[in-house]
Amino acid sequence: MIVTLTPNPSIDRTIAVDRLEVGGVNRAHSVLVDPGGKGVNVSRALAANGVPTTAILPLGGPDGDLHSSLLDAGGLSHVAVGIGGNTRTNVAIVDPRGGTTKVNEPGPELSDVEVAALRAAVPRDAEWVVLCGSLPRGTDASLFTDLVATHPGQVVVDTSGAPLAAAVAATPYLVKPNREELEELVGRRLATLGDVRQACRELVAGGISVVVASLGADGALLTTADGAWLAKAPVANPLSTVGAGDCLLAGVLSALAEDLPASEALARGVAWGSAAVSLPGSQVPGPGDVARIGVVELEIDDALVLAD
Repeated sequence: MIVTLTPNPSIDRTIAVDRLEVGGVNRAHSVLVDPGGKGVNVSRALAANGVPTTAILPLGGPDGDLHSSLLDAGGLSHVAVGIGGNTRTNVAIVDPRGGTTKVNEPGPELSDVEVAALRAAVPRDAEWVVLCGSLPRGTDASLFTDLVATHPGQVVVDTSGAPLAAAVAATPYLVKPNREELEELVGRRLATLGDVRQACRELVAGGISVVVASLGADGALLTTADGAWLAKAPVANPLSTVGAGDCLLAGVLSALAEDLPASEALARGVAWGSAAVSLPGSQVPGPGDVARIGVVELEIDDALVLAD
């Protein structure tokens, strides 16, 4: 069982336009509404591919009711911790060229009692606990660091900024930063693949077992004490990048939970992430979508300058 914790979930509203004109009137030709939040997306991707999972998240207000009903409609096992505030809505505007413009609401403020209830909802017998996304107002990094330090299972962290730095200091099993998050974490520019590999090596040397760095068009790099692997899967017709990194993480975790080798875990993750890019909104791929993706394992060229 892979349990995800999403402290700041959202309703993801994806609006498709022919061309985004900033400051002008834009008319949508389609709208998708999905239950969102990074951990929720990880669980949705796992469930879509037959992997047992439960999503834990705080929900409140009319949008919280909508979020829960969307999870129920999708058949996703979840534990909703009731809160007094209203669950946020995030808006993504996408165009036919694959460009995505996002506006994320800050979300409700959680009380100390609500944060404690969220922490207590994580089962102690979960083999894998995945801590994902931003922290809501009223919540500090201890929500993640306490679980990293005390939970007996394999704890995975996918967040950013100060919460990521605090979680890394507590030494989780796996972290999944993108390039910008990794740069902020190590405090320096990572212009080349070699720069990224060195930063990941430093995290592994500090006690983290697996580092998965998502690099956009340059693919993804997985690093352990035994080595590093790079893979990518070009998408001919990208529709939305929303949730692609979450699906990448889900694919990697599903393979690691099966004790597959690191290279196979990376290949599966890249396939799931690329399949997500080929779908509209924050839809997650199923086996049929993943089967259409061709993953290429690449030689690691440390001199490669990464795309901006």
